[in-house]
Amino acid sequence: MKTKKVPLRMCTGCGEMFDKRTLVRVVKSPEGDVTLDLTGKKSGRGAYVCKNPECLKKARKKRAFERAFSMQIGEEVYNLMEEEMQNA
Repeated sequence: MKTKKVPLRMCTGCGEMFDKRTLVRVVKSPEGDVTLDLTGKKSGRGAYVCKNPECLKKARKKRAFERAFSMQIGEEVYNLMEEEMQNA
């Protein structure tokens, strides 16, 4: 019997590998908007972060999303993502 391979992704905050389904996807849309993708279905370039708000803060401090998406990300975008994550 063949077992299905579990897709793993690295958290941009803590750098640990997790099952893709346990992480939150941050997506840069083709228009250049950066948002949280709680469904994992939005189109665009994705990066992953733990559901832990501390990991989002670490990724923000390291500018990990800015490197992943090759663009500047404003403070208001990070604040909105933190707010969304706490409400989710």
